[in-house]
Amino acid sequence: MTDAFADTVPIAPELTDYDRAHIKLYARLLDATADGADWEEITSVLFGVDAAREPERARLVHDSHVARARWVASSGYKDLLRRPV
Repeated sequence: MTDAFADTVPIAPELTDYDRAHIKLYARLLDATADGADWEEITSVLFGVDAAREPERARLVHDSHVARARWVASSGYKDLLRRPV
């Protein structure tokens, strides 16, 4: 993934500018997870972080983004209906 991303996602009770900028990444992340892709492969492909070289960072990046993507899919999407990307 060539878009700049944070190691941890900014958390707020509404969609953030970061969320809006990375909505496609979240969708790809949820799709890959649903397809059973390994978290290390997901992190490498979507974020460009090699889990073998940076295991702690890779896990942090993955887990932070998956949690936020799930929140967006379950609740945050309502903000998209009010103010589309």
